[in-house]
Amino acid sequence: MKRLILAAACAFALAACSNPEEERRAQEAADAAARAQKEQKAEGVAKQYDMAVAAQDWEKARIHGGSLLDQYKDTDVAARIEPGYAEVKAKADTARELRRMQGLWQYNQMPVGNKGNQVSASIYSKERVDVDGSGPKPVQLIFRDHPEWKRHAYLVLQAGDFRCPQCTVKVTVDDGKPINMAAWRPKTDEAIAMFITDQKALWKLARKAKSISIEFPVKAGGTRTAVFETGGVDASKMPNWWN
Repeated sequence: MKRLILAAACAFALAACSNPEEERRAQEAADAAARAQKEQKAEGVAKQYDMAVAAQDWEKARIHGGSLLDQYKDTDVAARIEPGYAEVKAKADTARELRRMQGLWQYNQMPVGNKGNQVSASIYSKERVDVDGSGPKPVQLIFRDHPEWKRHAYLVLQAGDFRCPQCTVKVTVDDGKPINMAAWRPKTDEAIAMFITDQKALWKLARKAKSISIEFPVKAGGTRTAVFETGGVDASKMPNWWN
């Protein structure tokens, strides 16, 4: 019996190895089926990529494109999208940066009796500033539209004070040259605020620039500089301000 089983096993082994051409064809067919399945899956990801590109949703396009080039890098579909993917990544980086800057702004609207609403747009400085030796603290830039007091732009400190009944601040747009602007500090102890006289010009600069820096005099001596990443401001939140 053992001899019969051994003989049968050898016969089967010989039969399996007796036709290498059929084995090659079978392997090629299996490889082709696997490639076709991979291409089909890649097409599904590519469809999502193409839809995101058409919608100019660059961050989503970057995710789908990256997945396509990583998981299906040897497919025809990946070869199709690869030449334009670098541009998509660059646009995704720009979109992400814009979204980050948009999140830096805060918008508020509140009623002022029966006279209308006060609306404001505010942003904190990129880095904290030490204005009086007590340690770095945020500096806030506010644009406000009040039904009675009208439109103003001003800086607010959390400590220290401005050296400024009447003074000049230096405003720099991105990497440009400083622009002198008149400023004044109201006679009040309710808030440590300094108003920029030409609020219209400052608003235009804030809207057009990626960032603005404002150098201002402080009571402790000298000047300090606060940088504001203003590039994400939503002007529609301040409808009565100048374009």
